[in-house]
Amino acid sequence: MDAAAGRRSLLRNILIRTIFFFVALIVVGEFFYIARIKGRECGSDGFCFSPENLKISSVMVGSHQAATIGESSSGLWTSKQWRKSVDYFSSLFQDLISEGYLSPDSKSLCIETSTGEDVFALREIGVVDAIGISKKAFPPLVVSGQAYRQPFDDNTFDFEFSSNGGLDRSVRPANFAAEIGRTLKPGGFVVVHTVAAKDTYSFNSFLELFNCCRFMRSRDIDVLDSSLPSIREIVLKKDIEILEHGESSPGKECSVPGHKLEIIRNAEPLIEEEPLKPWITLKRNIKNIKYLTSMVDVSFKQRYLYVDVGARNYGSSIGSWFKKQYPKQNKTFEIYAIEADKAFHGEYRLKKGVTLLPYAAWLRNETLFFEITRDPGKKVQERGRGMGRIQPVQSSASYAADFDKVEGIDFANWLKRTVSERDFVVMKMDVEGTEFHLIPRLIETGAICLIDEIFLECHYNRWQRCCPGQRSSKFQKTYVQCLNLFSSLRKSAVLVHQWW
Repeated sequence: MDAAAGRRSLLRNILIRTIFFFVALIVVGEFFYIARIKGRECGSDGFCFSPENLKISSVMVGSHQAATIGESSSGLWTSKQWRKSVDYFSSLFQDLISEGYLSPDSKSLCIETSTGEDVFALREIGVVDAIGISKKAFPPLVVSGQAYRQPFDDNTFDFEFSSNGGLDRSVRPANFAAEIGRTLKPGGFVVVHTVAAKDTYSFNSFLELFNCCRFMRSRDIDVLDSSLPSIREIVLKKDIEILEHGESSPGKECSVPGHKLEIIRNAEPLIEEEPLKPWITLKRNIKNIKYLTSMVDVSFKQRYLYVDVGARNYGSSIGSWFKKQYPKQNKTFEIYAIEADKAFHGEYRLKKGVTLLPYAAWLRNETLFFEITRDPGKKVQERGRGMGRIQPVQSSASYAADFDKVEGIDFANWLKRTVSERDFVVMKMDVEGTEFHLIPRLIETGAICLIDEIFLECHYNRWQRCCPGQRSSKFQKTYVQCLNLFSSLRKSAVLVHQWW
């Protein structure tokens, strides 16, 4: 009888434990479903996380009362580095509250926050309606989402915050800024921490990205690691209308802001006196050039483009100079080669990353005669290896010449259709005298405003290398006229360099 009772008791204990195990399994499964699945889904209003669907408990961490979520991450909440980061962000957010840029009622978003210390800090100081996004979710503080493609509806947030160099690292800064403008409510505030917008050029580029917003204030703040340089905190407010931040409208005279004039003052001086041996002097001058990218930060541009007008073959300047020597600040440039000489077109079909425009840069769209001039002293010369220029009549008898029919394009119009003032545009122009037509046209149409930096070879009746004391009869312009062309561009705040 005792043995039978013992067996019944054992079976009852096994049954109770089995039931308890399945109940616990259901509870744990439901928790992970809510934390990992529901935490990533957005409601009808586009907001993926709210305090209504998450219960927050309070626990003492050291001398601080922290808002914690569950027990699974208690090790992270109580770590010294976590606490240090939370305190850092709490201090910054409290300053923003005192200035009126943030309030406890603000629906808030922290952008590209991997482990959500800033989200945690917001909740801890009473801004409970807060969530973060990052490429990889960190439930329940951070949901999965891209900064340049936020998983939220328009006009969702009152406050958006970007720290940890998110905008600085972004390969799509324009999309990054546009998404903030889309999801931020009119009258809402965005705060960005950046290490890049410290010179005036990059600061203005930053403001041009956020044409949805009005600049409120900026300040330099310390970082958690005292060995690192300070960062700039910029506060913007979303307006109802789109702002231009000083951009010039196409077809109008370029604005001449002070920061661009400062760049011109810091550029290398022009060679005022005509060189007796220009083929030496101008070539040496490349060592004196102060590239724009060596003077300012260009991080906040939408796209980066190099336009080679009169490119000739790939190795002439694209491969030998721009690819190897121009300081690009680790940016990837779109490259356009504009070359009318058909002898060079085949080479570009094999070059990746280069777009060939097989036309002559000109004042309008029309068919032109393209002259190839050659040195008659060379008995054997590969066709197309002479220097090409647009010439309606044959040049001097001292040169042999060939004429090809080519299509000319309205270069100023092409430029305005291809780039915007938010892009960073570098141009090299070597068009065998046509610069005296193209540059005035660019200025007249306002297309010159779209160019950040020009490397211009100006063609004039220079002293001949072969014949001391004699000038070239190929070009009629003088060195003084070239100098006036360079000076007029710099007076218009266009950074132009003398090229060879």
